[in-house]
Amino acid sequence: MIDNFLRPAENRVRMAADALRILGAFSVLLALLLHGLTDAAIVAFALPGLMLPRFVGMRPWADTAVSVTLLVAAWSNVFDLYTRIWWWDIVVHFACAGALAVVTYLFLAHRGIVPAPGDGGVPAAGAVVLTTAFGLALGALWEMVEWFGHAYLTDRIYVTLDDTIGDMAAGGLGALAAGLLLAHWPRVLMPTDQPGRVSSEAGSRR
Repeated sequence: MIDNFLRPAENRVRMAADALRILGAFSVLLALLLHGLTDAAIVAFALPGLMLPRFVGMRPWADTAVSVTLLVAAWSNVFDLYTRIWWWDIVVHFACAGALAVVTYLFLAHRGIVPAPGDGGVPAAGAVVLTTAFGLALGALWEMVEWFGHAYLTDRIYVTLDDTIGDMAAGGLGALAAGLLLAHWPRVLMPTDQPGRVSSEAGSRR
């Protein structure tokens, strides 16, 4: 995975994804200077998600899409879009959970914890179930973070039972959709040689 991260950008789309990673790092400082520590911490939560697509070797367009999704999700908190636009929360949770569920699956495949997509080691249904489960788990973790922030940091973080359940449902559907894409069209997300390479790396560690 280190080789993937250090490999020079092969085209303009990858360069755009790398630029978004740099923008994400600067966004933390910008949020701190203009909006305060709490908003800076919220934006900082996006940083691991911005880096992982590069590590797992996602296609440039998928890498860029994940980065855009995470930055939009982070800055939507800063600008209170989730409370200003009633449906915005649903859309962002759908997209964000789907993106992160796929990245999580691919990361675990690199580590040999789950079979690599497209290598015949896991049925399509199994990949869908696992990706959906990852999305739901990440959604539950995020809701816990929101609850903690609301309870102990600031009441600006909007938390209600209906909002929590709705967010998790939207995220689960997004992860399900992403799982279908990953299971049936893995090469849309990964280079054509990536699934086999991941599989061989994983196998060497067993």
